[in-house]
Amino acid sequence: MPKKALDVTQPPKAAHVRAAYKLARERFAALGVDADQAMRAALAIPISVQCWQADDVRGLEVHEGAVDSGGLQATGNYPGAARNGDEIRADFDAAAALIPGKLRFNIHAMYAETGGRRVDRDELEPKHFARWIDWSKARRRGLDFNPTLFAHPMVKDGLTLSSSDDAARAFWIRHCLATRRIANAIGKALGSPCINNIWIPDGRKDSAVDRMGPRHRLLHALDEVLDRKLPHVVDAVESKLFGIGCEDYTVGSHEFYLAYAATRGVALCYDLGHFHPTESVADKLSATLLFVDKLLIHASRGIRWDSDHVVRFTDELRAVCDEAVRSGALGDILWALDYFDASINRVAAWVIGARALRKALLYALIEPFEAIAGREEAGNGAAKLALVEHRAELPFAAVWDYACLWADVPVGAAWLRDVAAYEIHARGERG
Repeated sequence: MPKKALDVTQPPKAAHVRAAYKLARERFAALGVDADQAMRAALAIPISVQCWQADDVRGLEVHEGAVDSGGLQATGNYPGAARNGDEIRADFDAAAALIPGKLRFNIHAMYAETGGRRVDRDELEPKHFARWIDWSKARRRGLDFNPTLFAHPMVKDGLTLSSSDDAARAFWIRHCLATRRIANAIGKALGSPCINNIWIPDGRKDSAVDRMGPRHRLLHALDEVLDRKLPHVVDAVESKLFGIGCEDYTVGSHEFYLAYAATRGVALCYDLGHFHPTESVADKLSATLLFVDKLLIHASRGIRWDSDHVVRFTDELRAVCDEAVRSGALGDILWALDYFDASINRVAAWVIGARALRKALLYALIEPFEAIAGREEAGNGAAKLALVEHRAELPFAAVWDYACLWADVPVGAAWLRDVAAYEIHARGERG
């Protein structure tokens, strides 16, 4: 007779969580770590959660005919994708109730709500995002923004801001200028600077001969877009190693944007899925922050390529968060999620990813850094390695559980119950 399956969604008793935390706090205190302070600091870091997980990057635009995806592909057909802005907002409200700590929301220009009327991207205005602003204001939550430079007929031969087609390039410049005006209006309305992050899909599939020309055009296009500082906007630029349709050559490479950010005073975005699988983004932070004022981290998880899997509490994510804390640069780093998985419940995908990033930030903040770094500085490599290994033995899970309890969100896997209940409701509404 098969054994009865354990109910892994049964929440632990609050008294047990508090008791475990009390013992864990004492263990960390013996190593010079204030667990209370680390927990409060981790929960206070804003994480900007991406709207495009809710609907598989479909957007809300009114199209005239089919539009190519531009190389973006959400894999899977799990039922229940959001069909409009109201459903996206409702889905995120459900997810936000299960995620500890401060949150923001991140939308693309293609999520404009235009009342059923087609408005092209270079004609977008703040009024087309009024419902997003009102929703964010009611929840006292910041809102971030992105121009949408893909899935549009004006993407010419895979190029946008770097296109040799003057009309196409001018269109995308107008679009990016419009999005900066929208981001400024968002930041002003919400009393919190809006991050406006520029990513373009530009590149060549095979054997690019002219690599300088597109980069020269991109440089001048970006200079035109970013010519004037706006008071309520944090401008950022995002690189990529390669993508579908630009396997050979990416115009907006890491080197291009690193130099651009350093010379133009804008933030540099590191997407964890936009580099070679063996390349360490963590190692880039301390080097980059010597020359760039702000970094934007897009937490993603690539498997063999930039496949935008749901973020997990992986070695790579922990390494990035460790380096952010160890370098003393938390105040100069902005945190966001960037993935889209249509193969699982989309609300759960948000919760898993956001909790994983928050967990990694707490793990970094509760590291006995002074004790470990002191041994390294003294040249005692053996003691350093021993303490690094000892860190893995410390009762971090008890601290994380208490952080969830303190933030009034479900502890452990208990949040799965809420997602299951919401899914039944949403599926009934959406068919």
